[in-house]
Amino acid sequence: MQNLETIVLGGGCFWCLEATYSHTKGVQSVVSGYAGGKTKNPSYEQVTSGATGHAEVVQISYDPSIIALDDILHIFFLIHNPTTPDRQGNDVGTQYRSVIFYNTKEQYDIAEKIMKELAEERLYDQPIVTELYPLKEFFPAEEYHQQYFAKNPEQGYCQAVIAPKLAKFRQKYAQFYQ
Repeated sequence: MQNLETIVLGGGCFWCLEATYSHTKGVQSVVSGYAGGKTKNPSYEQVTSGATGHAEVVQISYDPSIIALDDILHIFFLIHNPTTPDRQGNDVGTQYRSVIFYNTKEQYDIAEKIMKELAEERLYDQPIVTELYPLKEFFPAEEYHQQYFAKNPEQGYCQAVIAPKLAKFRQKYAQFYQ
């Protein structure tokens, strides 16, 4: 029996994160959804209005004997810009913020350590603004958001935004690409 762990990450549009982690060795499932807000069972329309306080996120279930949380988080920081508050590219609003929702103190400690290391390495021109919060509730997004890139690879957004992020992941972390 596998001993899976979960973490919830927000780095802009959930389609980008879902596409990347769906191709990551050791990741058993990726569910697009919403977290960090005040509305119970929010809809996509409610979240994109910015009024609920939720971020677009993915819930990642992974096998730590295959991929460590450190690696999951290094991938996370590669495929989104953690220095832009409430924004990823053309997506603007708190729903697109960079955020890690942790489940355990150990996850918090690892995330904090990696953010500190990245800041010391000065990989970014601006400070990292990724937020760290304990996960209170996760709400799965509507079915049409699940596996969006896999279902719509030729769609314009997928080609212009998601495919380059997936290529960047494949190039830098080939050992985790599947």
